[in-house]
Amino acid sequence: MVLKPEKEAEAEAIFRKWGLDFAVVGETTDTKRFVVRWQGENVADLPIKELGDEAPVYDRAFVQTPKPPRVNPKEIKHPLKISEALEQMIASPDLCAKRWVWEQYDHVILGNTFQRPGGDAAVLRVNEGPKGLALTTDVTPRYCEADPFEGGKQAVAEAWRNLTAVGARPLAVTDNLNFGNPEKPEIMGQFVGCIRGIAQACKALDFPVVSGNVSLYNETNGRAILPTPTIGGVGVLGDFTQSASLAFKAADEIILLIGETQGWLGQSLYLRDVCGREEGAPPPVDLAAERRNGDLVRALIAEGIATAVHDLSDGGLAVALAEMAMASGFGATLDPARAPAHGFWFGEDQARYVVTVTAAQAPQVTARAQKAGVAVRNLGATGGDALTLGAERPILVKTLRDKFESWLPAYMAGQES
Repeated sequence: MVLKPEKEAEAEAIFRKWGLDFAVVGETTDTKRFVVRWQGENVADLPIKELGDEAPVYDRAFVQTPKPPRVNPKEIKHPLKISEALEQMIASPDLCAKRWVWEQYDHVILGNTFQRPGGDAAVLRVNEGPKGLALTTDVTPRYCEADPFEGGKQAVAEAWRNLTAVGARPLAVTDNLNFGNPEKPEIMGQFVGCIRGIAQACKALDFPVVSGNVSLYNETNGRAILPTPTIGGVGVLGDFTQSASLAFKAADEIILLIGETQGWLGQSLYLRDVCGREEGAPPPVDLAAERRNGDLVRALIAEGIATAVHDLSDGGLAVALAEMAMASGFGATLDPARAPAHGFWFGEDQARYVVTVTAAQAPQVTARAQKAGVAVRNLGATGGDALTLGAERPILVKTLRDKFESWLPAYMAGQES
């Protein structure tokens, strides 16, 4: 921390109040040199400019990760019905509520947090408003391991979607690149692939990297962590009170699926957690579609047409709908003619959102999407106290919420005992 000299006493008082160490370790100068002293002796005296501009650059050998084949959906055996699979997935480590964690720290900083944890992005007002900031962090390590290039693209695209889903205009990213030992060519290949994917996505989405950090050599007993290039995204809202949220707002509203659905199950949570298979190519990221679809969704929010918005990611459409229902208490009924297969409900195709609008607005929104070249699908309507996915048995929203909220506290209670 760098302080103005007159602020030293004030800063120290704050540190001491919270039981933190405080020490002055140096001062800035106009010499453009970095000087370190120990017991009165200069032990380092280096030029600042050369430290940055002439630092050595590694040129490590790397092996590109082989592109995995797409999983053939006809070869997937589905052990559970769609409703049973949803109930199992919503109570899994990846998808369960993280309330047990975030309730243990201050997530309402100075009372400025407008949208709290649990949504697509946090929304904070700036001073007294009306301007607001939206913040998110995203990455899907299993995608990055299977295909680093597509995984890097997807991390950026998901951050862009999460900001868009609350109505924010994405501004910039910070990257937090976590990998194993880069001296191993296959690990260096993951690093190179992810960075190339991140770069392509940031350029296509006009979403520049303004800061970041790198953590390498993350291994235990020679086994590396999954490649985890976390993307932190920030966006801006002209009026924080006009941000969108994922909760259904009323009964009898029309549920629209924005974006094309192929039912992509490769590297999906459904394939891993329900079918017991970790394989295949992750869903490809069409950056033009991301921008086109996201721009439409952001416009619908700004114009007050979209009543609820949620981006689709882990768990696919079924999980997104369950999260929207649980956040609101409203159920929904989806037309069975439009919801035929497991891949439709649990596929993790990219560039997709669920948007609700009033029945009166639905035809105009559909026509507008089609004119803009955006795939749109009418899924059904909100209402009732249960979520009904096609011809499946209804699942009470209360049942979903109980499973969603209880897994992590129960697990942690077991760990503590």
